[in-house]
Amino acid sequence: MAKEMMYADAIAAAIIEEMQRDPNVIFYGQNMAMTERDPMLKKFGKQRVRIAPISETAEIGIGIGAAMTGLRPIVELWMSEFMLVAFDQVINEAPRLRYMSGGQVSVPLVLKAGYGFCAGWAGQHSNCVYHTMMGIPGLKVAIPSTPADAKGLMAAAIRDDNPVVYLHSYMLTLDKGEVPDGEYVVPLGVADVKRAGTDVTIVAVGWMVKKAMAAAERLAAEGISAEVVDPRTLAPLDVTTIIDSVKKTGRVVLVDQAPRHSSAAAVIAGEIAEHAIGGLQALRLVTALDTPIPYSEPLENYVVPNEDKIVDAVKSVMAHEAVAA
Repeated sequence: MAKEMMYADAIAAAIIEEMQRDPNVIFYGQNMAMTERDPMLKKFGKQRVRIAPISETAEIGIGIGAAMTGLRPIVELWMSEFMLVAFDQVINEAPRLRYMSGGQVSVPLVLKAGYGFCAGWAGQHSNCVYHTMMGIPGLKVAIPSTPADAKGLMAAAIRDDNPVVYLHSYMLTLDKGEVPDGEYVVPLGVADVKRAGTDVTIVAVGWMVKKAMAAAERLAAEGISAEVVDPRTLAPLDVTTIIDSVKKTGRVVLVDQAPRHSSAAAVIAGEIAEHAIGGLQALRLVTALDTPIPYSEPLENYVVPNEDKIVDAVKSVMAHEAVAA
């Protein structure tokens, strides 16, 4: 059975269900358990749900240590940019301990953070910094685009024996969708074809999946069949599903909220260039411009990808085929 849930509620449901299933799962962070009325605190108690100091280095360091003892911490970091002040912990400590100990030490840690708050939050809260993490050996990166995936990927992240950066889009917080009841796990490293198509592949990340799906609807009305692929995790990246789609359609548009030269799209384009170049007729990137996100709404809309830009890019790769023919 499934029921309609908001994206944020689906994440919370996964955390609650995993905490009920496994007593080793703990949950802490800033602005949590601030009063005795906090529902998570009332449900699980002060030993498992705690407020943390305003120090990302301390929060993440505590999480690494707790994970090494056998607990499964979820650290609520609120915004991905806050992680930058503790990046030694994120990319140089947690992901490497299992390797450096010859597998004797596991770090089952979830670093939960929002990203890409493009709603007038401007330069320091509207960014996509996942490119800095998706290439770090030992570190996994999940980035759900739907309520169902939000639940399933959180469950998988909590159960994984490696550190996982779980990035949720603030622009999807209130979006609703069907979410399976009870235990539901989406494996890390498995992409999802959100919409089947034959003419062009659109690979979209996070919030951009929603925009790609809307663009695909518009294109269908004009006789263009677009297949939409959602990687769901950037590390591990499911290259096989992406390549299979590109080989089928021969054309690809990569859509990413991050700036072009620090985007997951650029990494995916490299994989396509290596593995599908023989049958590739055209490739385009639709990303944010290489500039800080402006506070002004019209300028913000100019910088960040949207449906129109995706539609125009698809038409461009379709026209490329016509010229080549």
